[in-house]
Amino acid sequence: MRRRALGRCPVCGEALDVTKLSCPRCETSIEGRFETCKFCQLSNEQKDFVEIFIKSRGNIKEVERELGVSYPTVRGRLDAIIQALGYPVEREREKEDEAQTAARRKVILDSLAKGEIPADEAIKLLKQR
Repeated sequence: MRRRALGRCPVCGEALDVTKLSCPRCETSIEGRFETCKFCQLSNEQKDFVEIFIKSRGNIKEVERELGVSYPTVRGRLDAIIQALGYPVEREREKEDEAQTAARRKVILDSLAKGEIPADEAIKLLKQR
């Protein structure tokens, strides 16, 4: 029985390096330090989810049915995997955009309050995206 390789250290959680590769057919062995792929570093639960997601061709309704979970749960697991692979999650981008918009609005309103720009210009600037 073959076991799944660990992608992360069970003690500290750091990504593991592979130090030995061997061929089961000819028994050739290669030693060194090799990086694992991004997917290898996912937890077994996350790998299982990715397999179901791919098998379902990304159809979230099918993933919901197969796992017996709700849409928000599927999205949450998918977002956690996206993040674990090192990519920003859409919600993070939306929060960043909202923060930038709020900061931009504050600058405009401060300029208006200080009399640096007239009201009609402030309105025009606030309507722009």
